[in-house]
Amino acid sequence: MALPALLINVVALAVACPGAALLFITRLREQRAMADLSAQSEDRAIDQPMLFLDVRTERAHRLAYRVGFACLALALATSWLSTHL
Repeated sequence: MALPALLINVVALAVACPGAALLFITRLREQRAMADLSAQSEDRAIDQPMLFLDVRTERAHRLAYRVGFACLALALATSWLSTHL
């Protein structure tokens, strides 16, 4: 492998690692939020309305997923580019 291709792969790895970490952390935060919501719902009476996550939390999760997947897509495209050098 030539040096430019190796350097481009290093850049792709540097983009992919934070993206994967962001996806992992977002999934953990989402699971914790759902577990808390489930625990709160179990303590409520049956005739009370259901609890849902607030809109800001859902937006933050969606944005984090989009950024994480965009990082992985950019890393894939960069790595693919390095194979054509």
